[in-house]
Amino acid sequence: MNEVDVLIVGAGFAGLRALHTVRSKGMSAVVLEASADLGGVWYHNGYPGARCDVESYDYSYRFSEELEQEWRWSERYAQRPEILSYIRHVADRFALRPHIQFNTRMTSARYDEQSRRWTVKSANSGVWSARFLMLCVGQLSTTKRPDYPGQNTFGGEIYHSGEWPHHAVDFTGKRVAIIGTGSSGMQMTPVIAPLCKHLAVFQRTPNYSIPAANAPVSDAEDRAVKANYRARREQAANSPSGLGFVPNKKSALDATPEEREAVYEAAWNRLGFGFALTYHDILLSKPANDTAVEFVRRKIGQLVTDPKLRAALMPADFPFGTRRPSVDSGYFQTFNRDNVELVDLRQTPIVAFTERGIRTTAAEHEFDVVIFATGFDAFTGSLLKPEIIGRGGVTLKDKWEKGPVTQFGVAVAGFPNLFVVVGPGSPSLLSNVLVSTEEQLDWFANLLDKMNAGSLTEFEATEEAEQSWTDQVQARAGETLYLSTSSYYNGAEIAGKPRVFMPYSGGVRGYRRLLNQCAAEGYAGFRLR
Repeated sequence: MNEVDVLIVGAGFAGLRALHTVRSKGMSAVVLEASADLGGVWYHNGYPGARCDVESYDYSYRFSEELEQEWRWSERYAQRPEILSYIRHVADRFALRPHIQFNTRMTSARYDEQSRRWTVKSANSGVWSARFLMLCVGQLSTTKRPDYPGQNTFGGEIYHSGEWPHHAVDFTGKRVAIIGTGSSGMQMTPVIAPLCKHLAVFQRTPNYSIPAANAPVSDAEDRAVKANYRARREQAANSPSGLGFVPNKKSALDATPEEREAVYEAAWNRLGFGFALTYHDILLSKPANDTAVEFVRRKIGQLVTDPKLRAALMPADFPFGTRRPSVDSGYFQTFNRDNVELVDLRQTPIVAFTERGIRTTAAEHEFDVVIFATGFDAFTGSLLKPEIIGRGGVTLKDKWEKGPVTQFGVAVAGFPNLFVVVGPGSPSLLSNVLVSTEEQLDWFANLLDKMNAGSLTEFEATEEAEQSWTDQVQARAGETLYLSTSSYYNGAEIAGKPRVFMPYSGGVRGYRRLLNQCAAEGYAGFRLR
């Protein structure tokens, strides 16, 4: 059996940061990664147009000033190849690769109450014994795959945006279908359309999207950011979202129409999905949200020439921002092309796949390629994939049967020495996830210091604390408009999934204050043994 102080699952951004953090404490650590290389979600989401929706300088590590100064981003919003290059550079620069086991999937983990260690089984590297188990598996890493009647009879190619092949896909002269209009569908549509003979986009729910306003980073811009990087990081850490945007303290309803128009216009041309933070009450007040909806709908309308298409593409039945807004580069304009059509699944649902394509209630469409841009089993999908067994033989799946319960989104009662990075109950996908990741890992590093200094072997959330925190997460969500919409935030993306609001909506700054308060009070809400 292999023994290690800390076993980390996942070699994406969180896993690499966790590995660096733990090793800096002088503890032994290994990462188990199911894929063949680094990158997590960025390794698998290789679809055309894949790009981050957080600015490159902010979607990066803050733990090393030398790293900040030496890395040169080429675009405001980095594309997937550049992000992978950055991740690989980090792994090599900090000598992390030797401590990563690739092509190794964790299949089960069981906590031994006598030895106070985790026994972890993996598909390819045997059995591991670890003092701590850290889950860095990501919130959007278990794909959601449709299963339509006749799907296996289709004679063409089928791909999922979240499991893209690691070889070039040729669209030249082909008839292509994209099913789904979330972030991946909106990013790939304008890239694939010019390459193929015909493109059909299958839309169930019209989606809001804000222009990325992407541009190359000039040398002058790069120097300016690097000269003030600490201030930029502080601004991000002290903003609600971790993006550095500070919402206007004035209500959208208190501004004059002319003032709102100017503010929204500036945000439309610069802020990406930070547009939702333009005024502090956009996500708190339906009348305030309506002012943003009116502006965004009007902007979308100006981009689409055909009146019928314009109406079909116009989001209408949920408040802006209550699903994570997409950031696109020419999505709506793509429907002005002669080789692009929209299939409205509300009007003409898919009946079945055929050998030659897809049959809806209105027609049969012939395709050579079908792409599922259908998203993920978010937040809990990857956490519940392996069998994780805590005290008394209770599995995490059973524990979360009615929805996830955690203390601060990082720990679960009955599962000692298990640390979940940006799990349900933390700001997670309502934030710049890199900011949230590093703050949680810094907090965990301080906890390790305390445990090592005091010869403590076990930490565990209390049931009272995790229930109180879970109730608080639901209460904060109830103060917003988020609960008015079915989304992956509340489990609506998977049939039968418990309908529980999963991310903490109280903001990055407020969350950090609570973490710090917990530590100052001797890690209140946790038992240290």
